[in-house]
Amino acid sequence: MNYHTRKWIKPEDLNPNHTLFGGRLLQWIDEEAALYAIVQLETPRCVTKFISEINFVSSAKQGDIIEIGIEAVEFGNTSITLYCEVRNMMTRQTIITIEKIVFVGVDEAGKPTRHGKTQIEFIENRLKDRS
Repeated sequence: MNYHTRKWIKPEDLNPNHTLFGGRLLQWIDEEAALYAIVQLETPRCVTKFISEINFVSSAKQGDIIEIGIEAVEFGNTSITLYCEVRNMMTRQTIITIEKIVFVGVDEAGKPTRHGKTQIEFIENRLKDRS
């Protein structure tokens, strides 16, 4: 699992219980997963198709630093399925897991487009192939 993004929990991220607001966390996850899908599918247009059950394991509080981990688990003809885990950076305690987040690459008209990908690709390998 690669942890790509870190977030510092600030007062504006809290709910009335003074812990991280779940909606804020889901916003961060959706954005991070979209960026991951865009890079993997090499398309500027990806849309969230599906998010499976969200398992809130523990909470985060003001001052905590969390890490968002994303991993590709399946490639469809037009889609990519991701797994997500968010953890406390310092304690490594899991905060949330999402088994499946599905993104679909779309064209300018919003129609699904085939991407031809079958496995995770790293940018440094793409750059080597193009030189």
